[in-house]
Amino acid sequence: METPVGETPKGSEDARVKEQLALLEAALYVSGRPLDLKTLGHIIKTRSKKKVRQLAYMLMNDYKHRDTALEVLELDDQRFVLQLKANYSSKVRRLAVRPLLTDGPLKTLAYVAYRQPVMQTQVIDVRGSHAYGHVRQLLDMGLVDSEKKGRTKVLRTTEYFADYFGLSHNFKIMRRQLKRIFDDATRASIPLSEAQDVAKQRPQEEPR
Repeated sequence: METPVGETPKGSEDARVKEQLALLEAALYVSGRPLDLKTLGHIIKTRSKKKVRQLAYMLMNDYKHRDTALEVLELDDQRFVLQLKANYSSKVRRLAVRPLLTDGPLKTLAYVAYRQPVMQTQVIDVRGSHAYGHVRQLLDMGLVDSEKKGRTKVLRTTEYFADYFGLSHNFKIMRRQLKRIFDDATRASIPLSEAQDVAKQRPQEEPR
């Protein structure tokens, strides 16, 4: 039976969808962070956010039916992430690669994230003079931005910071997430540098 003019053979369309799903999965795996619809669309060469979202939902559903430790989640700002399921992260986090930051710079970063926008002078008062080096490191890594204000600077976290740690771009939601992470680290008596691995496995909250 011939395919009507203007229509795509079903087998060819199924193969194309399968390839697009594989590309989305590969992009999420390689990036190791949440990706937005525009970025995912660029990977599969389409500008249709509707099409990208439909494919992402298909991939999410596929993972729900797999017997695997991984899952695909949609975050509150229409980004998607491939991550380890929360019930596995606590069992294997010690096998993770070396943390992005040691405890000192990470505590300074946590203070900036929780108090932002915050004056650099306030950060130094609370964290000590060694925090000057921490701030320079965080700026170099693209985790914080600084804005000149008088004789000091105003510090804020970047979108890269939120993406890397799997946190919301909404500051109010981010503060709630950070507080929960700090509380969990305290209860479990683990270093903050290990808690950052746990943070990357948490699904984001819906806005309230």
